[in-house]
Amino acid sequence: MLTREENERLTRVCGDAPMGALMRRYWVPVVCSNEVSEPDGTPVRVRVFGEDLVVFRDSNGQLGLIEAACPHRLASLALGRNEECGLRCIYHGWKFDVAGNCVEMPTEPEGFGYRERTRVRAYPLREYGSLVWAYMGPPEHEPAFPAYDWGALPADQRVVFRSGERTNWLQAAEGSI
Repeated sequence: MLTREENERLTRVCGDAPMGALMRRYWVPVVCSNEVSEPDGTPVRVRVFGEDLVVFRDSNGQLGLIEAACPHRLASLALGRNEECGLRCIYHGWKFDVAGNCVEMPTEPEGFGYRERTRVRAYPLREYGSLVWAYMGPPEHEPAFPAYDWGALPADQRVVFRSGERTNWLQAAEGSI
């Protein structure tokens, strides 16, 4: 039987929790590809390892996973307009690209330099097997993407589904076994 402290250490994934740090070292699925299939489509809210994030596909078809809060007034970028290769905050119009760079800042004078210093956290993504996968760990430890055999099967020969569970990762894994 685990102690309360051992259980917390094993099951918590938010912030700097040890298990969260470990799980961030792997590629994890964040959304189904069909949820972000349209360029300039509606952004999708996700919560991964305790972080509120937004997934979107820009005008060029590139996928982005960025933090959900605009750094200006913390307005939700999930409510933003996905347009012209970026996600525009509806509050003051700041626009962020798939890499998290602020590419437009209409509220600041040109040449001020604040836009170049402003960014939101962004994570690398891969689309494979009808899923969008993210790597959220340290960039210097990013592993090769695991191209699972099932992901190469034609779409009509695989099924991707999602279920919601109000539990921690360990209870879900144990219950699946």
